Amino acid sequence: MEFIGKPESIVSAKDLNLVACDRCAKVWPISTTTCGRCGHKLVSRHTRSLSRVWALWVFGFMCYIPANLYPMLKTRTLFQEDESTIIGGAVELAHYGNFGIAAIIIFASVFIPLGKFWAIAYLALSIKSGSRLSTHRRQIMYEIVEYIGRWSMIDIFVVAIMSALVQLNTLASIHPGPASIFFALSVIFTMLSAQAFDLRMIWDARAAEGGSVANE
Repeated sequence: MEFIGKPESIVSAKDLNLVACDRCAKVWPISTTTCGRCGHKLVSRHTRSLSRVWALWVFGFMCYIPANLYPMLKTRTLFQEDESTIIGGAVELAHYGNFGIAAIIIFASVFIPLGKFWAIAYLALSIKSGSRLSTHRRQIMYEIVEYIGRWSMIDIFVVAIMSALVQLNTLASIHPGPASIFFALSVIFTMLSAQAFDLRMIWDARAAEGGSVANE
């Protein structure tokens, strides 16, 4: 696709002396401190956004490691007691023919968290070092990370449901293992890390590089 005429420079709300509410997206004059619609505090730019992003990202990644090393489920029957990690539980489900459930657990507990860690780190690094991806694509990447965040707790939901259903007194019982706590903390810190990222910094960095709409 070719653009006719001169490319238009990126103009932000800050350049127009405007500020948008992070909660309801209402636009106000930049001198306004509180949103008149929802009462949320108005900030043109979160100056310490990257520091919060990296701090929460590191905590989330630190929790993700023991979440995969410690047992997620503790299964006790009349004759034995077994412990299984996330990967081990998925492999066992696949061994008994439940390939669909095993694939969902692997995808939700391994690929999605690792993908979120990579995407958040990539977006944060791109602010300082630049990126080959266009601003629009990076914004889409961020929106995808935000969207899939609600599905990151699916493994914890499975453990909770199984623990509630399989309680047969002395015959059999299932209890959450220590990995469930670390996994939940990892998901929470990752979601907070994504929310701490100020998306407007991507456009500021692009404008500072002399970017234009035509290059997007």
